[in-house]
Amino acid sequence: MFKYLTINGERKRIPSYPHHKYFVWASYKYFSVRSLLGFLTLEGPLFIPRRIYNNLKARCVVPLVLMIDPTSSCNLRCTGCWAADYQKNSNLSFEKLDETIGEAVRLGVRQIFMTGGEPLMRKGEILELCRRHKGIPFGIFTNGTLIDENLATEAARAGNLNFFISIEGFGEETDMRRGDGTFDKAVRAMDLLKKHDIAFGFSACYHSKNYRSVTSDEFLDFVRSKGAWFGWMFNYFPIGDDADLTLCCKPEERAYAKEKIEAYCKKHNYNIIDFANSGHKSIGCVAAANDFAHINANGDLEPCAFLHYSDVNINDMPLTQALRSPFFKKFRKHKPFSKNMLRPCPIMDVPEALTKITDLEGVHSTHMRCPEPAARLAEKTIPLAEAWKPVAEKMFEGMPAAEKRRFGILNWLLQSGNRMISG
Repeated sequence: MFKYLTINGERKRIPSYPHHKYFVWASYKYFSVRSLLGFLTLEGPLFIPRRIYNNLKARCVVPLVLMIDPTSSCNLRCTGCWAADYQKNSNLSFEKLDETIGEAVRLGVRQIFMTGGEPLMRKGEILELCRRHKGIPFGIFTNGTLIDENLATEAARAGNLNFFISIEGFGEETDMRRGDGTFDKAVRAMDLLKKHDIAFGFSACYHSKNYRSVTSDEFLDFVRSKGAWFGWMFNYFPIGDDADLTLCCKPEERAYAKEKIEAYCKKHNYNIIDFANSGHKSIGCVAAANDFAHINANGDLEPCAFLHYSDVNINDMPLTQALRSPFFKKFRKHKPFSKNMLRPCPIMDVPEALTKITDLEGVHSTHMRCPEPAARLAEKTIPLAEAWKPVAEKMFEGMPAAEKRRFGILNWLLQSGNRMISG
């Protein structure tokens, strides 16, 4: 059985799950679905019944995607990245990674993402994990500098390994944050992956200094020409006590990025996941296992890769038990954080919720270098959220009524399911 997608103007045959190209198909379907029925049947008519069954069987909410940091180490020191000065000895053991991924597969997790740090600092072990767990696709967020001919050959042979190459514009913009020569190395990685017929995406962080260039037709045409099947766009989060607030986008800059990305995708039938502005495509905030959950290199289970707070650690308990975390239950209880699907995030959009969801015994900051209380993080983002709110409200008012109803219905279903599991 094969599926098909039009990628960069060419009709592509997508082998069925598991296969590295299947990830692209699944992601495209998830973020491009428009109807309620389409969402409920994402992977066929049994999509929702299967999720309900998995959740009831495990007595917890099982994420569709589990993100894992195998290491905090990185070969780069990118400006504004919370991992830039992390403890370099923070690593999950291979045995724990193998055990956790195996348990995730049994629970019904559909995809494994690896972030960091730079995951490919442990590329040999990652390849071995892919070989051991053939039944699930892996996606690696990487700066691309460690991708070589041998890795590309082995990844193609494994069949279930995909890559998201971090790039932040052309040479000047990318090298500004990531170091001289990083852009050229990332492009060489793209060329290698394309040569080996490995479907890959690009990943870009947009901020106050690059939001125009990274959303320009020129840049997006370029990454498509290099073979990127889709893209991830992340707005800059001021995470860590010493985060550079000057990189945060102003409301008009965030709105500009949203409109440019949407217009480009519509024109070219292309898929770019604009993380900050995709609440209407993903039932608002996807954290705390409703769709995503994150494990850092110390083993702390966090709601998402940006929200560095936790009350459980997988080195102390199985993944299933960790997913029953009181913090996760409280987090989901407070969702949606806003009725406006363009204000889904408790960090950037509704920071007053941060102190409420983290006010629980055992919840602590897991930032490895600059831990900060939730109240302090909220203080930084409240002005940004207040400035964004009227802009988001105006944009929300202009959205189709059917899309608003879909958001409300899906959130009701989501909360009903959470109450069923959590009691």
